[in-house]
Amino acid sequence: MGAPFTMKPLPYADDALSPVIKAETIGFHYGKHHTAYLNNLNNLIANDPLKDKSLVEIIKATHGKADKTAIFNNAAQVWNHDFYWDSLSPKGGGKPTGRIADMIKDSFGDYEKFKSEFANTGVTQFGSGWAWLCLENGKLVFKKTGNAENPLHMAGVKPLLTLDVWEHAYYLDWQNRRPDHLNAAIDKLLNWEFAEKNLG
Repeated sequence: MGAPFTMKPLPYADDALSPVIKAETIGFHYGKHHTAYLNNLNNLIANDPLKDKSLVEIIKATHGKADKTAIFNNAAQVWNHDFYWDSLSPKGGGKPTGRIADMIKDSFGDYEKFKSEFANTGVTQFGSGWAWLCLENGKLVFKKTGNAENPLHMAGVKPLLTLDVWEHAYYLDWQNRRPDHLNAAIDKLLNWEFAEKNLG
């Protein structure tokens, strides 16, 4: 449950999300960035009582505490990335069916509006961060967070899917075209089964 934490395996091959996200990007993103957060976290909590806690418990215990910022940043980025990889699927994207489709219609009017609002949430996150599809008060809503922040500390908010808008998530494939990357990821990669599972 606690440290030392180990890397959760990717749920698909490095090249499975190509051409939206190519194998080289996954190699750097998962293999270097995500792995560095995990190694940093293990080093930071090696002699800290938090080492016996779960990742979510560490994130909640360190959020907003100035003396624990480094632990929070690395723990949250490990969790965010684990959630992000599961939010994507080689067989994903397109209009969902079932309960989540009904909720999209109820919350946004139609799929096209959902899609444009999701992309816009990521586009308008200034600098590095994340765009989240969440459940709040029985409705689907979008949240954006900067850097390592996530919805885990937001009362009554349950994350369902996320898109990473740190430049290392898309720059090798899309350069500065963040909107194009987000639209392609929504169209072709969103893992609706994962979102449905997270509805509970």
